[in-house]
Amino acid sequence: MSFLEIVWTDEVTGKRGYLILDRLVRGAASGGLRMREGCTLDEVRDLARGMTLKEAVVYSPGDTYVPFGGGKGGIDCSPYDPEARGVMRRYLAAMKPLLETYWSTGEDFGVRQDVLDEVAAEVGLRSTIEAALRLLPDPEAALALVKAGFAVEVDGVGLADQVGGYGVAEAALAAAERLGLLGAGARAMVQGFGSMGGATARYLARAGVPVVGVCDAQGVVHNPDGLDVERLLLSRDAYGCADRAALRPTDVRLPREEWLTVEAEILVPAAMSYVITESNVVGVRARLVVEAANVPTTPAAEAALAARGVTVVPDFVANVATNAWWWWTLFGDIEPTAQASFAKISTVLRGLVAEMLDRAGSAGVTPRTAALAMSAERAEAVAARFG
Repeated sequence: MSFLEIVWTDEVTGKRGYLILDRLVRGAASGGLRMREGCTLDEVRDLARGMTLKEAVVYSPGDTYVPFGGGKGGIDCSPYDPEARGVMRRYLAAMKPLLETYWSTGEDFGVRQDVLDEVAAEVGLRSTIEAALRLLPDPEAALALVKAGFAVEVDGVGLADQVGGYGVAEAALAAAERLGLLGAGARAMVQGFGSMGGATARYLARAGVPVVGVCDAQGVVHNPDGLDVERLLLSRDAYGCADRAALRPTDVRLPREEWLTVEAEILVPAAMSYVITESNVVGVRARLVVEAANVPTTPAAEAALAARGVTVVPDFVANVATNAWWWWTLFGDIEPTAQASFAKISTVLRGLVAEMLDRAGSAGVTPRTAALAMSAERAEAVAARFG
């Protein structure tokens, strides 16, 4: 049972919104706000549970940051809808009492942080992380650290848009090395090219793993010899679509639904939830699936992959860096610089993946089962320490 579940109806458009607070720790929950047509209460409930796992799994007694509980917001509206901004503003106004006390939020699928910050200011919020700020002795100084981190750019892209995907890439590289894929010329396919997918592609390519395909809302771009990821990254629009004018003559365009047909050893679903299902899992050709998106693989599909010997690095491990980076910066565990951010993320993600795969191997269970045990143990440690 969740701590709190809210279904909201916009009085202007009739569109629905949802807020789930799965668990509170120290009176607070953390988790982003997504906006997409077709978003459901069950989806947001799954995402909120995932946030509880994600918060707990990175707990380290040596950090000032202590994990929160998990929460999530969702709005059933396309971000391309002309009414989308107004719907978001009215949703935030309705949720304002909870944003001021319990729920710290940020961008998620279909929501950009800069737009979210603007709309939050319009409804009278200093920030979307008030619930976290109230736990700090000097909220203004802490908020200044986060703003400083957001002001950093890394080769033309904001640091905040890089940290999550950098963590996914580090998780993928750590798992691929364990599986012996790196020495065998592993290639990657990334489904989704927004902040998470784009950064994952960038840092896999920089690590020497050719990214042979990316998929965005316009379709798939494929090159068996590897795409020019940097060129595509810097051509993206606000919703993560690469400008097709930036393609090279050897790049091939494929329909969006053919993203599973691209030959690659590493598959990174980095966009919507529930995209690998029982009906299409037979098309997965990779030996390693790294979940950059939240709940992209259904339980039945993951069971089928496990039966075929495909390793799945679960979302609440692989994509934890976006959430954790906010709090490591806010609580002063790292300086708001690219160097400090990437060093912390690499150490934590590679450590989590190593522990997860060690446990899975020794116990004869899936990586998800091992990671769930890790999260539960850390949650118990937090509860024992803070109640």
